[in-house]
Amino acid sequence: MEVRVILVEPKNEENIGAVARVTKNFGFSDLYLVNPPNIGKKAFSVASHASDVLSACTIVNSIEEAIADSAIVAGTTSKPGISVNKHLRMPFFSPQELKKKVEDKRGIVSLLFGREDVGLLNEELMRCDLVVCIPTSPGYPVMNLSHAVAVVLYELRDVGADSGAVSGELPLACLEDKERLFAHISMFLDEIEYRDYKKEKTALMLRRILGRAELTAREVQTLRGILRKAERKMGEDEP
Repeated sequence: MEVRVILVEPKNEENIGAVARVTKNFGFSDLYLVNPPNIGKKAFSVASHASDVLSACTIVNSIEEAIADSAIVAGTTSKPGISVNKHLRMPFFSPQELKKKVEDKRGIVSLLFGREDVGLLNEELMRCDLVVCIPTSPGYPVMNLSHAVAVVLYELRDVGADSGAVSGELPLACLEDKERLFAHISMFLDEIEYRDYKKEKTALMLRRILGRAELTAREVQTLRGILRKAERKMGEDEP
């Protein structure tokens, strides 16, 4: 499994340099920046001997571009949910639990880290397969951006492109295939006249369930086949 660090609209160029440094500290190099500020001398000074990671980072305009070829998208938050009915931030994984989910898998796991002031927005967390939260003191749970990246990458330090996958293991479904499945599920909920006030919550819950399931391409196609079969059957039963 390859690890990609994605910073979503970071505000401070020094933080970007510090993230590049810890990315290299733990043996990674794939760094994406979504709408960052200008990267100048301050960022390179903080990056120190990780200036190569900073120079090679990929700058994009949207999260969609950053996660386009990902197998798993994990969003980070300092505010985990407190109710199982709040599927946006629940259930969440610790960095140690995340490692167990992604080790020995094939593909790219993208780690989304939000803005220094407000983190990831709700609509951004809705795009994630998994939610990760670092256990911190409830008295002050919000960590510095680079420190949070360092904690997560420390746990994933043994998970990399050279670790290999279990012999015979199938690659995970690509993001595009999963998004087609989620769009199909949303359309199916409309077709069965699922209650509008429940639809968004149910769709998010299914995204979380299927995100944790680590679906292969064949499994995604099987699920879509079941939906198509149900749709055809409903059409046949209509008067």
